[in-house]
Amino acid sequence: MKFIVSSTELLKNLSYISGVIAPNPIVPILENFLFELDQNKLVVTASDMQTVMVAELDVNSSDVASIAIPARLLMDTLKSLPEQPITVNLNTDTFGVEIVTSTGRFKITGENPLDFPRPPQVNKNFNIELNSDVLAAAINNTIFATSTDDLRPAMTGVFMDIQSDHTTFVATDGHRLIRYRRNDIQSSTDNRLILPRKALNLLKSSLPSDVVPVVTEFSSSNAFFSFGNIKLICRLIDERYPDYDNVIPKANPYKLIVERSTFLATLKRISIFSNKTTHQIRLKMEPNELTISAEDLDYSNEAVEKIACEFDGELLEIGFNAKFLSEMLSNLSSSTVMMELSQPNRAGLIVPTSKQDNEDILMLVMPVMLNSYN
Repeated sequence: MKFIVSSTELLKNLSYISGVIAPNPIVPILENFLFELDQNKLVVTASDMQTVMVAELDVNSSDVASIAIPARLLMDTLKSLPEQPITVNLNTDTFGVEIVTSTGRFKITGENPLDFPRPPQVNKNFNIELNSDVLAAAINNTIFATSTDDLRPAMTGVFMDIQSDHTTFVATDGHRLIRYRRNDIQSSTDNRLILPRKALNLLKSSLPSDVVPVVTEFSSSNAFFSFGNIKLICRLIDERYPDYDNVIPKANPYKLIVERSTFLATLKRISIFSNKTTHQIRLKMEPNELTISAEDLDYSNEAVEKIACEFDGELLEIGFNAKFLSEMLSNLSSSTVMMELSQPNRAGLIVPTSKQDNEDILMLVMPVMLNSYN
């Protein structure tokens, strides 16, 4: 049994789904791609038990067969080949795979496809409609703030609060929180769920640059995404998400407005001189002037810079983690941003002064305590 396919086309589709495969999977069969050939249609599946990605592509064949092929060996082989039609011969009795090119042949030992776990079936409770650019924006604006602490599994994913007139995406690691709201993602029923970080990263890297519709369906335990010839299925995080609304301060009398790119560039320079563990920088706010400073007492390094701003309030001095601030500002596109503050020991809010259509974004960052506020 065999099929003929473009080496580049096969490699491109395998590259989309190969990120699912764990470096050291618990079950050895998961080091393989599952190839399922049904005449002119080839379906390739990659899985780590929690997340499954499937790519479908057209091939030249009249056979029906399935086999598991070692992913790394196959990918490395395809990467080394120039663009050309290749013939892939499959022996379903011995699980042998032979790749025939214009100049040679390569033999790979496959495995029994029956050992490969089957992906969950779509048993949808509800679905939402959205385009790839909207989904990409929701992922890009939140995923960087998810936690890497597996002891708090709920915070390792992005929370989706789906309501009849809008959908809110929330990410937090306990030090910062992002609330990203879309008015153009709606559902007839209210639902709340947590999408895992790995699945969202895979979606982020495989979504096309062109705007295409993404079919998004949810069951009680899984999420299903389908676009173009790619499908992704992931297990939802079955945990209770923190009450994010309660941690967002409502009374913030001090408002700082500053040019985002200038603020970001200054932060990056000043942070070079901050402590490498705490990344602490100091913001001193006065009318028309923002002073940004940092010092590393271990090495007697320090830096200070002043930039123009608009500040409404009394003189205020507050400390932040420069790494967190820089990352948050980098993910905003507004030319100017506003920081809303109350006290040096209370969380600060960052919001863009101009908003894109149908979206609303709020970023919260916790302060770090300074030795003095003088």
